[in-house]
Amino acid sequence: MAETAAGGKPLSWRLIDGVDRLVAAAWPRGLHGMNGYLFLLPAVALVFILVIGLGYMVEFSLHELDLATYRLKEAYSLTNYQTFFERPVYIRVLWRSLLAAAIVTLITLVLAFPYAYLMVRTTSAATRKFLLVALFLPFFIGQVVRAYGWLIILGKEGLLNSIVTGIGLPPLDLIYNYPAVILGLVQYMLPFAVLLLTPAVAAIGEDIELASESLGATWIGTFRHVVIPMAKPGIIGAGIVVFTLTLTDFAMPEILGGGTSDFIANAIYDSYFQISNIGLGSALSIVLTLVGSALVALMLMIAGTGTLGFAERKS
Repeated sequence: MAETAAGGKPLSWRLIDGVDRLVAAAWPRGLHGMNGYLFLLPAVALVFILVIGLGYMVEFSLHELDLATYRLKEAYSLTNYQTFFERPVYIRVLWRSLLAAAIVTLITLVLAFPYAYLMVRTTSAATRKFLLVALFLPFFIGQVVRAYGWLIILGKEGLLNSIVTGIGLPPLDLIYNYPAVILGLVQYMLPFAVLLLTPAVAAIGEDIELASESLGATWIGTFRHVVIPMAKPGIIGAGIVVFTLTLTDFAMPEILGGGTSDFIANAIYDSYFQISNIGLGSALSIVLTLVGSALVALMLMIAGTGTLGFAERKS
């Protein structure tokens, strides 16, 4: 009761009123139209920090390493970029990364779409809960832990080879190769793709599928000509995310590739921390950023930004 004696209002209410008056004084009503921009500030700040980091890398990439002092020379040059184009190993590593990104994206989308469709359309609550738990469980396990888990399964004395040798066959070479890296990346990227595809599938009303089938379309025809085209925003978005994450991945090629299937991210790491060539590592980073950005821009140019759910404005 003492809490309401002073002004007839509870103390918590008066505190809230005080905070409200402070906010009104600091942010007048005339500025309320800028609230949306205010919420954007944290994201803009993060992007600004990223741009600053890229600026430093551009600066470092234009200085050659002085092998006498292991410091960057003051003079500007394109030596690091020339090294990238003149050494076949870097072109080969970049091509390997791009090929893996394309393969992983294709396989992941093929596996993720039915998963998302079943999770949305199933009428069984138990099935939906099981699929949700199976989807989110990998996020509680780090990528490195999952990669070492694949080593246990695929190793020479792992689970699969134990079964193979148990039936009298010679052990298989299942790790430290390109297919092992692809397998690990698909397993890692699958939950991301499902999460991005699920809203796109959920936005398709089930009555639309029923209408298609009532007009004589088979279930396969409906799935191909109705469901997949309407889910295109989710497919494009998931494909871009999986492609870029795969292109820049470091852990899976490092652990499951065993040094035989390095990606461009591994070459950048080696440049920075193995040979201490900050200039070359920065040049490789800039090349990766430009190539990845150009490919994503090309995808959006071909598919159109409208596929991501953005309305095309007519001038």
